[in-house]
Amino acid sequence: MIIAIQLIAGFLCLAAGSEWLVRGASKLAMVIGISPLVVGLTVVAFGTSSPELAVNVQAAYLGAPDMAIGNVVGSNIFNVLLVLGLSALVSPLVVSSRLVRLDVPLMIGVSVLMYALSLNGAISRLEGGLLFALVVIYTIFLIWQSRRENHAARELKSSAPIRPASWFRDVTWIAAGLVLLVTGSRWLVEGAVALAHILGISELVIGLTIVSIGTSLPELATSVMATLKGERDIAVGNVVGSNIFNILSVLGLSSAVAPAGIDVSPAALHFDIPVMVAVAVACLPVFFTGLEIRRWEGFLFVTYYAAYTAYLIMDSMRHDALPMFSQVMGSIVMPLTAVVLLSLLLRHILGKRKRKHP
Repeated sequence: MIIAIQLIAGFLCLAAGSEWLVRGASKLAMVIGISPLVVGLTVVAFGTSSPELAVNVQAAYLGAPDMAIGNVVGSNIFNVLLVLGLSALVSPLVVSSRLVRLDVPLMIGVSVLMYALSLNGAISRLEGGLLFALVVIYTIFLIWQSRRENHAARELKSSAPIRPASWFRDVTWIAAGLVLLVTGSRWLVEGAVALAHILGISELVIGLTIVSIGTSLPELATSVMATLKGERDIAVGNVVGSNIFNILSVLGLSSAVAPAGIDVSPAALHFDIPVMVAVAVACLPVFFTGLEIRRWEGFLFVTYYAAYTAYLIMDSMRHDALPMFSQVMGSIVMPLTAVVLLSLLLRHILGKRKRKHP
């Protein structure tokens, strides 16, 4: 009972803290003069990923590396398959061409980089520092590019100067949000570790499921609400930006502060991280065909997340149906999906060539 109360209190603190952080940071960012897409890729994405950051730093500090890795990998899988999937089911999502050209390939690239750094069984403090340096460069580039291109935003800045009272209010929201995030993350990690020990489930599975879902709830709420309000750039940019942030900043910073880096378990290296990379790669043809995520593609994403979660549960329980389930997914479902996506991509490319050369 105490563990359940600790977990619930941790989730509530994370939810409230991330909401306050996003509220304060978004207002400051909009006054500075950056576009809604860049707000989604930076302020909203970083703010909604702040629970992952808080949890991972605590997990690394408390010596729970499997939970730190599981949280990042599980959150990235959750963001694409369930957050984008549910958002697309609510309303088809229009994807900016800039996302397809730059940010989605970058998401794929950092996912592959994480896998490459994990091949030796650990992500060192130096490698963590490198990842964190990359997110700083990426953020500076996004803000510089947006301010250069977005003339309307600069006009907004000149017509709406920042008042000291506004600064104080927004900074107060940010500070209060950070306090709740730190408190909630500590309660959540301690409760999740205790729950894993009681149930006899590995910390990796707990991180991939309970913790990653809990820390990704801000992304889910933000993207679905943005879709309902018609802010589809923010909905998609939030997910792509969050995944980039999770690897470069969350994993990078937690690896840098851990006394000896973060160990990567063989289970994560051989299955979960490759799944994360595959999910990132799957975004490119889906986003590229028509620059939108249709409802049937959203349904496909949600179905895959349900299958992935079912696999984790059956694997942790050593269920008798696991071999058959794995065979069906590996030999039928996944190859069939790959063929459908590739055929859609090929048809889109051929269609563009016909329009150029009738």
